[in-house]
Amino acid sequence: KTGLATDPIWERLSGALAAAPCLTIAALNGTAAGGALGMVFAADLRVATPKVNVFYPVMKLGFLPQPSDPQRLAALVGPARAKLILMGGAKLSATEAQAVGLIDRIADDPLDEAKSLADDTLAADRTHVAAIKAMLRN
Repeated sequence: KTGLATDPIWERLSGALAAAPCLTIAALNGTAAGGALGMVFAADLRVATPKVNVFYPVMKLGFLPQPSDPQRLAALVGPARAKLILMGGAKLSATEAQAVGLIDRIADDPLDEAKSLADDTLAADRTHVAAIKAMLRN
């Protein structure tokens, strides 16, 4: 059984986001759930408000996740926590998501925080940015 999360367009879009030769930051201001999390996992950094909740109900709904999501999630939080989220249906608060490495920063204004985190990158030469990002790829 599949859902929108496995539509090839989502995979291409999240792949392009992950491969972008620049710093990408997801600024979350609400619930982050399901297939849309593929974009969150593909971003380089994730900033969220304290009220954000994160969950991926594929097991409960009987859907498969977007093909790259399990690997990206496991790279962020580890295999056991990825199973907790994907197979155990865990719903994480912003604080819990930060504690396991899914969210990098919690801020009242995540967009402002994202802009602040991007300042050095935006001021740098883009070939330098691309080179550092390439060095960090798994």
